Amino acid sequence: MPLTLDQLTWPRRTERLVLRPARPEDHAATFGFRSDPGVGHWIGSWTEDPQLHRWLFTDTDRLARTLLYELDGRVVGDLMLAVRAASTQLEVRDEGEAVEAEIGWSQDPSVGGRGLATEAVRELLAICFQDLGLRRVVASCYAGNETSWRLMERVGMRRETVARRDSLHRSGEWMDSYGYALLAEEWRGATGPAPLASTA
Repeated sequence: MPLTLDQLTWPRRTERLVLRPARPEDHAATFGFRSDPGVGHWIGSWTEDPQLHRWLFTDTDRLARTLLYELDGRVVGDLMLAVRAASTQLEVRDEGEAVEAEIGWSQDPSVGGRGLATEAVRELLAICFQDLGLRRVVASCYAGNETSWRLMERVGMRRETVARRDSLHRSGEWMDSYGYALLAEEWRGATGPAPLASTA
């Protein structure tokens, strides 16, 4: 049976960042950047109301799939990791349970341009493939969100889909979207044997 996030050892440390599971009290730290209109333009749930953000952030299902990353003790970004079943036929349904994940992220604009989100997502992929033993990771974004899809390409993900006007933006506009993916064997081929992350 694959491990789950709560069975892993936390925190995870990269060269500059500390990754850890989100806690209910983190709503205030994440509101600081998630309420930014530039960030909000692209993310799925956005509000400038701190109470509504707190309600959304502390939802049990959301917390269970949210990690945060810190720089020098300050929360500067969040990561979504939603493990799910693969598409299967009935006879092999059990073998397809909890073998892939969808990932996502948002970051404080004040620390943009330093490669921090790329560093965090690379570690997230290591968690997916090395620790959780997943076989496939996917991510998607609006086609206009160049910052996001370029990050996907930097970490080795492939663009698999271009969907025309399939995603309704809160502006009322139907927008194109891109879908990216990475297989475990592709990740291993690109990174070589991955060292275990340090913990504390």
